[in-house]
Amino acid sequence: MATETPDPVAVEPLPAGKDMSRWLGDGGMAILSAIGVSFDDYGIEDDDRAGWATATFVPTPLACNPHGTVQAGVHSVVLDAAMNFATNAGLSGSDRTKATLEMKTETMLPAMSGQAYAVRGAVIRQAKQVAFAEARIEDAEGRLVSRSTGTFLIHRDG
Repeated sequence: MATETPDPVAVEPLPAGKDMSRWLGDGGMAILSAIGVSFDDYGIEDDDRAGWATATFVPTPLACNPHGTVQAGVHSVVLDAAMNFATNAGLSGSDRTKATLEMKTETMLPAMSGQAYAVRGAVIRQAKQVAFAEARIEDAEGRLVSRSTGTFLIHRDG
């Protein structure tokens, strides 16, 4: 009787370092739902075990100026949350991010109230005490609306 040999090229997606399902949606921060952010997925990249997270951003009037354009500071809040979520997705046990140490945000296109945008955060490099991450917001056509890079302090238990 022949046994099937698993395909060495086919790789199953890796689960995140911990179960963060309870943080889907507003990420545990009421301000995110108030401005229109909802996290929908997270995990670990299979090549370097770095965390990632995705969200949908449909800006509410609270996120915008009187003309319906999302304020640059709101882009920063959304991108910071995406990078934090991604960093936490790659950590195990009770290890977690403790603080955003540094962050740079660039806004390339206006984001408008009521339109849907895709958000993705990913860890670029992680050391014992800090993680370096990036995040981006794209419109429905895949155009880059804003992006950010950040450095995050990691709290490790034990």
